[in-house]
Amino acid sequence: MAKTILIIEDEIAIQNILAEPLRACGYEVVTASDGLEGINAFHTHHIDLILLDIMLPKINGYAVCEMVRQEAQTPIILLTALDTEDNQIKGFDLLADDYITKPFSIKLVLKRVEALFRRTEAADMDTDTLRYKELQISAKQRQVLVSGAEVILTQSEFDILLLFLKNQGRVFTRDELLNLVWGYEFIGEEKSVNFHIMNLRKKLGVDYIETVRGVGYKIAKENQ
Repeated sequence: MAKTILIIEDEIAIQNILAEPLRACGYEVVTASDGLEGINAFHTHHIDLILLDIMLPKINGYAVCEMVRQEAQTPIILLTALDTEDNQIKGFDLLADDYITKPFSIKLVLKRVEALFRRTEAADMDTDTLRYKELQISAKQRQVLVSGAEVILTQSEFDILLLFLKNQGRVFTRDELLNLVWGYEFIGEEKSVNFHIMNLRKKLGVDYIETVRGVGYKIAKENQ
């Protein structure tokens, strides 16, 4: 069954630039031209992924992201001309999974959509429950518990944590995390890794993710 992607974008030209290649790749596409229409479309259709502009009429993209996250963990990729670090951090704080700045390459958008779906499908096939000190992580249910209390993570944050726990002691460079978690190489996107690590540490409340200066990040083996 084809995946359905919701594009919430007020510029019709950009809607078409995105929709036509996505349909050519076999995806079903639903479009909305403002935030309110986007929320209504999300409730009307079974949506598998959202491409979301931030500067929208009626309800902005940040508010749409927050409203969706109150109901579901549907993957969200923000598409926006707002390229400052603060804007990106705000998007990740609202549990967006990825952030692409305009002008963008449609090939890049397609690769990131493909990568998000690939990660979701891989997690669905993984039934292991991993434990690490106070952490318990269920790959199948995509659930994280810290000392028995559930912590809500974005898909990207979850995938990073799962990768670290399955490879305790291994140091991952930022480039490796981009390739293994996001599934793409893109110059200048290493800061996205830094944002996700920062958010993970804050949400977990336990600083198990170590920075290896000049190299990358790791979680130490539990018996160390």
